Amino acid sequence: MSAPRKLRVATTSLAGCFGCHMSLLDIDERLFDLIERVEFDRSPLTDIKHCGLCDIGLIEGGVCNAENVHVLREFRARCKTLVAVGACAINGGLPAQRNHLDLGDCLRQVYQYRDGVSGAGVPNDPELPLLLDKVHPVHELVRIDYFLPGCPPSGDAIWAFLSDLIAGRTPHLPVGLMHFD
Repeated sequence: MSAPRKLRVATTSLAGCFGCHMSLLDIDERLFDLIERVEFDRSPLTDIKHCGLCDIGLIEGGVCNAENVHVLREFRARCKTLVAVGACAINGGLPAQRNHLDLGDCLRQVYQYRDGVSGAGVPNDPELPLLLDKVHPVHELVRIDYFLPGCPPSGDAIWAFLSDLIAGRTPHLPVGLMHFD
């Protein structure tokens, strides 16, 4: 009798701080248990740059530029189940604080009028992704199957969530694992 097929799990990050990925690593020695149950595709644990077909995708960060839109849509197409992880993915988080500002004014303030940057202009290089007027939560662009809240969610919350999902159960987080600090 052969061993059951391991689920393929991938992660990616958009506009955020990478804190949710750090929390994934904070499951500590339980990573060994997780690796017994899943095969990692693109993640902080691999050096894979492009996501293959996966059973579960974990996405952190909001959508602030054209590259984020491309990455998010491609990730959705490659993942059977997509989980929005953390406040930035769920509601735009801290990057969305710029949403009430005029983008042009914001860029000029940062690149032209800030102390120590005399004569500098707003970067205009085709290599830079085009900024969107607003930072969007991921569910505004693609279908999301589950939301894992927190800023960031703790390693314990990620472990509990993934354990349920991998076992085929609907994820349930006890109130004690939900933190927003």
